[in-house]
Amino acid sequence: MIPFLSSRSKVPLPSHIDIAHGESVFRVALKRSALARRYTLRASAAKHEITLTMPLRGSMAQATDFAQRHGGWIAERLKKFDTIIACEPGAIIPLRGDPHRIEHRADARGTVWVETTDTGEMLIVVAGRPEYSVRRIKDFLKKQASHDLDKAVERYTSALGLPARRIALKDTTSRWGSCSSSGRLNFSWRLILAPPFVLDYLAAHEVAHLKELNHSARYWRVVAGLYPDYDKAEAWLKRYGTSLHRYQ
Repeated sequence: MIPFLSSRSKVPLPSHIDIAHGESVFRVALKRSALARRYTLRASAAKHEITLTMPLRGSMAQATDFAQRHGGWIAERLKKFDTIIACEPGAIIPLRGDPHRIEHRADARGTVWVETTDTGEMLIVVAGRPEYSVRRIKDFLKKQASHDLDKAVERYTSALGLPARRIALKDTTSRWGSCSSSGRLNFSWRLILAPPFVLDYLAAHEVAHLKELNHSARYWRVVAGLYPDYDKAEAWLKRYGTSLHRYQ
C-alpha cells in the first residue's frame, strides 16, 4: 500500500525531499508515523541517511519548510558521516581488522582469494570480468564471516551445552546480532571486517541468549563466563562499529 499524507489526501508520500543549504543540496528521507505528533529529524550514521518523520496529517509544504529551517543541522550531521567505500578494485577494506587492497586480475583463474606481496601488502584478489567484482568480493566476505561465526558459535554452544537451531547472516544497521526464542542466531556479515576478537565476542554474546533471553545480571554472568574480556569488544564496537557500514 502506498502511504498517504493524510486520510483525505490522494497525493502519495515521496521517498525523499532535496533541501538546499548554502551551495549544496542534501537529500532527506521521508517517513510518516501514526505516533508522531510533530516533525522530527534523525541522523543515522550506519545508513548514511537523514530521516524526517512526519505526522499522519502532515503536509509536504510543512515538511519541506521544517527541513529547510534545519538545513544547517542537516549539513553538519552529513559532514560527520564516513565516506562510502565500494568493495571494488583499488579500494582498501579491512578483513579481520587488517587493511587489504582489492586487486582485479581479469585473466587469473579462480574467483576471490587473499595473498600477501613480497613487500608485506595484503591483497584481496578478484578474478574474472570486472562487472562481477563487487558481487564476488561481497560473496567472499560473507563466506568468510559464515566460516568464522560457525566456528565461534560451535565453541560457545559446546561450552554451554545448548545448541543453536540456525545461524544466518544479515545486513542490519541497528544491531550486530540477535537470538530468537526458538534458538536462531543472526549476525551482521560486516563482523568479518572487524578484528577477530570482536566477532568472537558477538558470537558469545548471542549464544549467551540461548540460556538467558534478556540482558539481566544473570545474562551478563553467562557472557562473562564465555568471554571474560567482553568490555574490550564492547568498547571497540562503540568507537568503531559504525564505520564498518561505510563499506558497500
